[in-house]
Amino acid sequence: MQWLNEPARWSIDGSALTVTADANTDFWRTTSYGYVRDNGHLYSEVLTGDFELSMRVRGCYADQYDQAGAMLRVDERRWLKTGVEYVDGRMRFSTVITAHHSSWTVADLPETAAEIGLRLIRTGDAVEVRYSVDGGTDNLAALVYLPPDHAVLAGAMCAAPEGGGFGVTFDDLSIRPRASNPPARS
Repeated sequence: MQWLNEPARWSIDGSALTVTADANTDFWRTTSYGYVRDNGHLYSEVLTGDFELSMRVRGCYADQYDQAGAMLRVDERRWLKTGVEYVDGRMRFSTVITAHHSSWTVADLPETAAEIGLRLIRTGDAVEVRYSVDGGTDNLAALVYLPPDHAVLAGAMCAAPEGGGFGVTFDDLSIRPRASNPPARS
């Protein structure tokens, strides 16, 4: 695995990747804010075909838009990031889908949530985004289009757009190939 925008401080200990997100980092394209930022941190590998990306995420979120989770990236104009984002004083489940412009959805997480589990399952042209809270039930968050004929960078992402940086740990980061399932015919 390798870094896109390597942070100043990070380490690996067993199955734990610990990162301090650098200040003024983000992945965002244009929508509402009018700027493009492509300097967030992504620890990833290049993948083609169908796969499953999973991890558990724990962070010390403190400043508006502190974020950590998973990312699938075709290029700087087409990508998906999902996980925890600190919005309006609390952790939220966040998914940003970017196809030249970013679209953002957020959902409430329990205020006591300590750890979020993520599973992204790419099958053909679709990515199923699933999450769990503190080892609980696996929930479907989104079904997203991603061009099937392109390789992607897939891995752990974090950024600190407005704050001074924050610490995050990714546990059990796993990427596994999946057998393709042909679409059902009517």
